[in-house]
Amino acid sequence: MAYLEMINVNKGFGPATNRTEVLTDVNLKVEKNEFVAVIGFSGSGKSTLIGLLAGLLKPDSGQIMLHGQPVTEPGPRLGIMFQNYSLLPWMSVVGNIELAVKKVFPKMSGRERADYIQTYIDLVSLTNSEYKKPHELSGGMRQRLSLARTLAMKPEVLLLDEPLSALDALTRAVLQDEIIRIWDRDKRTVVLITNDADEATLMADRIIPLTPGPNATLARNFAVTLERPRDRTTLNFNPEFKKLRNEITRFMMSVNADARQLRVEDSYTLPDIEPKDLRPAI
Repeated sequence: MAYLEMINVNKGFGPATNRTEVLTDVNLKVEKNEFVAVIGFSGSGKSTLIGLLAGLLKPDSGQIMLHGQPVTEPGPRLGIMFQNYSLLPWMSVVGNIELAVKKVFPKMSGRERADYIQTYIDLVSLTNSEYKKPHELSGGMRQRLSLARTLAMKPEVLLLDEPLSALDALTRAVLQDEIIRIWDRDKRTVVLITNDADEATLMADRIIPLTPGPNATLARNFAVTLERPRDRTTLNFNPEFKKLRNEITRFMMSVNADARQLRVEDSYTLPDIEPKDLRPAI
């Protein structure tokens, strides 16, 4: 049994008369301390998938299991980091982290809690910014704060919902390295949602494409066997990296082209009509 599993999961939205089936027959197995990246195009259902894993959404059918127990609601065992920071603007760096820590560790003393919070502030390189509010932080610093808050809850699984997509290329690269460094130091199970083949190949142990929606599902697995630690400055010259990245990119373009063709064919499918519907309009 895998540590984290999705078993025959289906999820759609809307009334029966106008329903969109977002995910269909999704099966996923993630081993303990494995770093898995799910890659997909915009609108394919990636955020729906991560919401299901976090317990924020309930599947229409199928099961999500963590360590053999059903995931039926959000909780501290599953830490999620969103792309939009989700910080409380009136609270400082310390305050945003403290709110989560108090919820998960209510019996921790004030002194112990302060030291504990400072450990995570230092871990994500926000030292000397403890009492700044989110509006006083850069985008990269806000995402570091979001990461620190999530890690401080000591989740068994870290769910990353395209957390770096809104950042500039240089800040994104720095935070990719930070996440890898923290994961390498304090191993835990990670599921990263991304639309970037380079990011997935740099960070993950395994990459799983999500086919375009509606009725999206997980496709074949791509194992990343590149040695760790991975040096981004030399990866572009690594033939194994280039081969894997190109293979994933070609696969994604192929499934996207297939999905577009199906949509075109569906648009030319005429509905069944009765003879009475053929009378001319008046």
